[in-house]
Amino acid sequence: MSFTLTPTYDDNPRLADLVARLRDYLDGELAEYERSLGLTPETRLGREMLEPVWKRCRELGFYGIHLPPEYGGQGLSHTELAALKEEVGASGRILYHSVLGDMGGPLRAGAIFEHATAAQLEKYLLPVIRGERACCFSLTESGAGSDVRAMSTTATPDGDGWRITGHKVFSSAGPFADFSVLVARMAGAEETYSAFLVDLDAPGCTVVDGQTPMSGQHIESDIVLDDCYVGADQLLGKVGDGLRVGLGRVTTNRLLHCPTVLGHARRALQLTVEFVGERRAFGAPLAALQSIQHKIADMATAYYAARSMTYDALAALDAGTKPRTEAFMCKLFVAENAFHIADEAVQIHGKAGMVRGAEVEWLFRRLRMFRILTGSSEIQKNGIAKALLAT
Repeated sequence: MSFTLTPTYDDNPRLADLVARLRDYLDGELAEYERSLGLTPETRLGREMLEPVWKRCRELGFYGIHLPPEYGGQGLSHTELAALKEEVGASGRILYHSVLGDMGGPLRAGAIFEHATAAQLEKYLLPVIRGERACCFSLTESGAGSDVRAMSTTATPDGDGWRITGHKVFSSAGPFADFSVLVARMAGAEETYSAFLVDLDAPGCTVVDGQTPMSGQHIESDIVLDDCYVGADQLLGKVGDGLRVGLGRVTTNRLLHCPTVLGHARRALQLTVEFVGERRAFGAPLAALQSIQHKIADMATAYYAARSMTYDALAALDAGTKPRTEAFMCKLFVAENAFHIADEAVQIHGKAGMVRGAEVEWLFRRLRMFRILTGSSEIQKNGIAKALLAT
């Protein structure tokens, strides 16, 4: 894998064409759409802003592109999907998360397609693919983050269905979702969890503003359930499958979070390279200073190393292996080094990087979060050590 800030895919004509078309859309039509709305990363997003993007991206073939052809996708490999995710992350677009369906769309639905009944596909998932409905995922609670088994949200049997009571936090896409894939503890059962498709407008279910993350994005909500009834037709999989559904494809999902972050890091590096070439200090461009050159070299090397190991693990996944330990390593290394790149970008930009609203300042905040999101760095280290020390 060669180092470049504008990857090419000459060995894969399909991917090369997709990346070219995606860049055109991101830099052209989507950029203009965002300008027309005056969007910033901290704009409170509404359904009326997002749904046109979902449907347009579906028309262009990007929304749900990873899905098999029977669902209107192209059945991309994990490596191909990663390349597209990296591009949206590197684009600098506010709505980057809506182009492929990460936020409320087919990618947010994740692996639940394999657990859904035909009726659930028709009512819930196919409309998501079409950009007509949106979903969120509700697993985390205030006292149950990394330790998901500490959840207290409970489903109590009621006839053929259940009554759910509890409080979920950090449900990404919750503010504009129609339903949630929600995991609850089964009442009266020891360590048994189930997953449900919960309509967010159902009696007893309330969507409230969640805490605003440090990125400033208004994309999270709390899902509060008070004796909310769900029928047997809303059970996803079987009783007791909740953690398998909720944490299913963990290795795959862990790896597929990395390319978007790599894209953000690439964007921070690109902005920095441009800045040091234009900004003058002491009568010369910043780029002429050896101290700046060394920082740029370290940033580029960290990006190249993180990207190389991620795509190597994805290639192994596509080859049919399960690179579980490597996925832990990738999440750890990408998270830590992407943040380091953003930190150096702010340092090099100086006052210009400290200003609230500067793009590198936002990237710094966003990438700091990834050291915790989707499994903290400490959790990744636990997984690596467990694999190495197992006897």
